[in-house]
Amino acid sequence: MGKIVRFYYDPVSSQYKRVQVKLRHRLLRGFQFMFLATGMAVLIVIGYSSYFELPGELVLKDEIEGLEFNYKKLETEVASLHQVIYAIEMRDDNVYRTVLGAEPIDKAVREGGVGGADRYQDLRDNNTKYAALAISLHTTIDKLRRKLYVESVSQDELMRLAEDKQKLYAAIPAIQPLANKRLTALASGFGLRLHPVYKVIKMHTGIDFSSRVGTPVYATADGRVIAVEKDVQGYGKMIILDHGFGYQTRYAHLHSFKVKLGEHVKRGVAIAYSGNTGVSTSPHLHYEVLLNGTQINPVHYFFNDLSPAEYEKIVQLASIQNQSLGN
Repeated sequence: MGKIVRFYYDPVSSQYKRVQVKLRHRLLRGFQFMFLATGMAVLIVIGYSSYFELPGELVLKDEIEGLEFNYKKLETEVASLHQVIYAIEMRDDNVYRTVLGAEPIDKAVREGGVGGADRYQDLRDNNTKYAALAISLHTTIDKLRRKLYVESVSQDELMRLAEDKQKLYAAIPAIQPLANKRLTALASGFGLRLHPVYKVIKMHTGIDFSSRVGTPVYATADGRVIAVEKDVQGYGKMIILDHGFGYQTRYAHLHSFKVKLGEHVKRGVAIAYSGNTGVSTSPHLHYEVLLNGTQINPVHYFFNDLSPAEYEKIVQLASIQNQSLGN
């Protein structure tokens, strides 16, 4: 189809003349056409996007859905970690610290703050609908980090307490100083007893075990030898062990020694042999337990190698008001 040529009738010349379109009219028509075309294109795009998602929007939508999925997954894992830490805190306060004689950690310490007010300011400045979710998750993680730090410090303290408690248990006299499973060796207990030489009622500050000369005598707790003495009077040949935590034990009327001054010994190690030295009327071992310098009844410290029935029996034997065998 060819180009349309327009004519008009000129009454003056009684002729048809060709219509001449000025350049500005041509340009105006061109702009009008472009405007209409652009408008139609915009209307088409808007209409299309109203019913169909553009490729870029689909990508963004997938990314948002992925972020939301990962956020919910992280939220679930954080909640699970919170439960684990809570269980550890409960065992710490109600089991470990109770056993070790320590006070539970104050709740305010465990729930302490995690930073200043502007800690998450950069997230707040990002004014999107996901900023609040991000701040909430960061806050929870920071609280968990704080709890883990407090629990780490607590575990270090519990380890020190456990080590001290282990040393304390090792320092407490807990066995008989010589083999006496049949409980026939106990001759005289702690308390007021008839003195074998002076024949008067006198405080007997230990327990006497009758034994043959040369019977092995054992350390009743871990300790250090602080005295190895020989005296023809009183206790005769004697050893004193210092166990720490205020505990000491004395072994008297010995025949001979197996340890030296300053030596460290373990519970159950033979340190001497029983005898009949000093003020003694027959071969025996005089055994004392001292706590902070005061003699206390040793019979209450035989719990490690006696059954409840055996312990009850030896307590009864030690309470009999009889004559001691020496000092």
